[in-house]
Amino acid sequence: MPKPSSRISGIVPSGKDGWEVHSAAWARKEAGEDIIMLSVGDHDFDTSSQTIEACVTAVRGSNHHYTPLPGLPRLRKAMAAASSACTGVETTPDQVIATPGGQAALYAAIQAVLDQGDHAIVVAPYYATYPNTFSAAGADFTVVETPAEDGFQPRADMIRAALRPNTRAILINTPNNPTGAVYSRERLEQLAEVCREHDLWLLSDEVYWTLGGGEHVSPRSLPGMAERTLVINSMSKSHGMTGWRMGWLTGPEAMITLLTNLNLVTTYGLPAFISIACAEALENRYGVKEIAERYAARRTVLLDAVRGMNNVNVRGSEGGMFVMLDISAFEPDDEKFAWALLDKENVAVMPGSSFGEAAAGHIRISLCQPELVLQEAALRLRRFASSYRREAA
Repeated sequence: MPKPSSRISGIVPSGKDGWEVHSAAWARKEAGEDIIMLSVGDHDFDTSSQTIEACVTAVRGSNHHYTPLPGLPRLRKAMAAASSACTGVETTPDQVIATPGGQAALYAAIQAVLDQGDHAIVVAPYYATYPNTFSAAGADFTVVETPAEDGFQPRADMIRAALRPNTRAILINTPNNPTGAVYSRERLEQLAEVCREHDLWLLSDEVYWTLGGGEHVSPRSLPGMAERTLVINSMSKSHGMTGWRMGWLTGPEAMITLLTNLNLVTTYGLPAFISIACAEALENRYGVKEIAERYAARRTVLLDAVRGMNNVNVRGSEGGMFVMLDISAFEPDDEKFAWALLDKENVAVMPGSSFGEAAAGHIRISLCQPELVLQEAALRLRRFASSYRREAA
């Protein structure tokens, strides 16, 4: 075939990463092995029945036609209300645009603020698609790690040190995937000061905001930040709707108007029946309280089960859908540890280094399993840790 563009060829670099552990575990589970899958953040339960019925009703109501590029008016109104609650800033429908999932909102945000050759800062540990989304925009980026011993909280001095003359944006995620860290108001205020001083955009991924273990602070609510913050949100985690592919981006009205043009040449709108169901789910908060309570209970169960495990420490893990365990005291190679845990105990976890150097020496455990399964996984992990011996160098 003729040569493909360098833009698309360079999105995902070749090489190994921790997803190989997940892929191998999934293949073994599909083959019938008793594998406990704690490596992926997809709910083990269905979307709320009310949301499903709303979608069925919308389909039967002939809602099968094109929709407005920024989203159905009813949907944008519901998203604006959700953004008001999430960010603490009164939001109008003209300040939000609907996207096919949170990843599309992230892609739109990066396309909106960075030209080819511009530079951005990514605060790590980070969600796995962040680097490749910058690559798709032809933008350069620097990863700034958050120290594990500091609870994976961002540090303004480290971010300042990474600034360049062509830096245009900073990307953060709170509550964080993979660490579960909830960024404090103090640290976000310091980060906002950097953005104001250097006239930077702040891209704030807040898709886990309903699953926090403490106060959720959106940087959009801080002085002078509403005009320079784009908030990425999604219904996947808060409403148990990963496969529905519905997210949105919140920002200044002028930017949202420009982003409508991006939808013109990418999505060309969203399905009407899904949009109507999502609007109803947002309006009535279908499943939100129950999902938040479920993950809070699971987090407590797992943390109780691993408490006191020799040479294993919990880092971050205040919110979201994951728990991060520091296993570096007896095995600094987290990928090696993850493979051995899968081989010896049939438990699949993600190596922390898949998400940035700050998480090296850690494993990420998904809470997307029932409490009894999490307790069994913890027993297997405890047994494995007690007998683990690192091979001599």
